[in-house]
Amino acid sequence: MDDTTKILRSFSGSLISATIALLLYRLTNSIVQTFADKPLHTDNTTALNIASAVRTLVMGLSALATFIFAFSALGLLLFGLQTLIQKVFGNTSPPE
Repeated sequence: MDDTTKILRSFSGSLISATIALLLYRLTNSIVQTFADKPLHTDNTTALNIASAVRTLVMGLSALATFIFAFSALGLLLFGLQTLIQKVFGNTSPPE
């Protein structure tokens, strides 16, 4: 695979990953807002503890997925820029 293909693939992958991260960010905000608007109405402490744990897990997994895609987008963007700079300046040897 030549450098041009690597650059295009990394930039397109970064764009796709950033789009997914943005969608997941909006989903996470929607989940958090929904949980905040609908408090739990029960006197049972066990039910409150379980519901709290489930809500925390759902919010945490959603936030984790958002950050994974965001960091992937950033990493692919930086890789594409690094490859582009190396192609422009002709430096193909790794740093010592």
